[in-house]
Amino acid sequence: MKLGVFMVLFAGKPLEEALDYVVSKGLDSVEIGTGGYPGDAHCKPKELLADESKLKAFKHAVESRGLTISALSVHGNPLHPQKHIAKEFHDAIIDTIDLAQRLEVSVVNTFSGCPGDHEDAKYPNWPVAPWPNDFQEILDWQWTNKVIPYWTEVGKYASDRNVKIGLELHGGFSVHTPATLLRLREAVGDVIGANLDPSHMWWQGIDPVQAVHILGRAGAIHHFHAKDTSVDVNNVNRHGVTDMQSYANMLDRAWQFRSVGYGHDLKVWADIMSALRLVGYDYVVSIEHEDGLMSVDEGFTKAVQNLQQVLIKEPLGEMWWV
Repeated sequence: MKLGVFMVLFAGKPLEEALDYVVSKGLDSVEIGTGGYPGDAHCKPKELLADESKLKAFKHAVESRGLTISALSVHGNPLHPQKHIAKEFHDAIIDTIDLAQRLEVSVVNTFSGCPGDHEDAKYPNWPVAPWPNDFQEILDWQWTNKVIPYWTEVGKYASDRNVKIGLELHGGFSVHTPATLLRLREAVGDVIGANLDPSHMWWQGIDPVQAVHILGRAGAIHHFHAKDTSVDVNNVNRHGVTDMQSYANMLDRAWQFRSVGYGHDLKVWADIMSALRLVGYDYVVSIEHEDGLMSVDEGFTKAVQNLQQVLIKEPLGEMWWV
């Protein structure tokens, strides 16, 4: 495995300065934002696709420092019921797939999106209960008319360009659990896989080790994010895991994102790394920082230090004891 970072952490730095900083921390790879929610501070696909010299300079900036690009990330909601919003996200995804092909990057990370509850809806509708039965009807309509048709089309576009789609399992979107990811993968094909982020598993009550096993046995892990979550049991009892308070209200929230090692100890993270190796994932572990109690520099640095203790880097050798 290789250790990487989601470069949107350093959106305030110029690209080459940010890359030098990453190298100084001993990392191997970078995941680069190309639009959507993460922004495109370091990489504007349309500009690079239109100018071969800019494309070569961008690629050289990364490769000359001994780094690889693990993924291009363009998280958004291409199924948004307001068509102009959906189109903006969709166009960014298509541009990013085209750029990934040109850069020979194998994975584009994004969200599945979440539709509305009918054709004329204005806002997404995320059903999370099976009853009253209206919610089941909404869910069936969404998957049959929006989720599967959209990703069938975009999945083929990506597959034709040797690019895989890594969907982040995230609350508020149609694909948010191992089961929903596998449902879409079964309908669309192997081009669909997970950008698995354990932080979103923990707050939903899903054990990330088991999520790795469920998805990994199906060959459905395309990319991996390293981010932690702490759960406040007392606040869960008050607000539930679908706590709608702002992430900034950290003292009263049921759960909050933390840097690696500050929600779960390193034994848990070692178990996750071992599970990844066990199911054959030997790609990049990409650090994401969304910790409201630490600066980006401190949270990132501590995540690097903690992960370096548990990451399994060397290739498997022969079992001499067998």
